[in-house]
This record gives sequence, structure tokens and C-alpha cells, in this order.
Amino acid sequence: MKESFLGLRTTIYKVNDIIKAKEWYSQVLGISPYFDESYYVGFNIGGYELGLQPEEQSSPFKSDNVVTYWGVSDIELSFYKLIAAGAVVHEQPEEVGEGIKTASVKDLWGNVVGIIENPHFALQPHTI
Repeated sequence: MKESFLGLRTTIYKVNDIIKAKEWYSQVLGISPYFDESYYVGFNIGGYELGLQPEEQSSPFKSDNVVTYWGVSDIELSFYKLIAAGAVVHEQPEEVGEGIKTASVKDLWGNVVGIIENPHFALQPHTI
């Protein structure tokens, strides 16, 4: 039987100004998007995709019941870089056990952006 789930591929953030969001994420990530159209902007981050899509109707309230955590090598440095770029604190950096640290911010469009420093995690192929 062939694998049906291969792992996470893309996280999409809805934004009301895709041009400004593209510029902001390019600055924060230190890379340019590999895909850049008016209806979608995609960044390749270590083989994973961060996508930006325009919102049809902007809402000041966005759900944070699902949070994607982007792996970082230094949680404090990454957290304060996001804050310095204009993001607001959602969850302060904290150790959650066994040297694993998490934090999250809200970007300029209210999307929750999680970051995680996990010294125990290494990518491995999924098998069933």
C-alpha cells in the first residue's frame, strides 16, 4: 500500500495586503518568494512552504486553534527578530520540557506564527 500522508508541506497565511505581506515576510525570512503572483506568494523554507493568499474579507479576529511551528535554531533571536519587524507577542518564549522551547507572535495581519527550538527533532521519512 502506498503512503497517503507524506508529512506537512504548506502553511498558508491570509493577508489583506499581499504586496506588503510579501515584503514583510521576505525581510523576516531573509529570502525572496519562489512563486510570486497576485493570488498567491510562496516561500520555500527548508523544503516547506509558507504561502500568502489575499483575504476576500479582512477580519480583525483570526482563530488560533491551529498553530504551525517553524523550526528555528535560536528561539530568543528569532522571537525578537519577529518583534523588531512589527509582530506582536502571542506567547513568550518558554521551555516546555527536555530543552524544547516554543513561542509565537501575531504578524501584521493577525496570523499566529509559531516558532520552536527542538534539539531532539530530526526529519525522517514517513513509512506505514
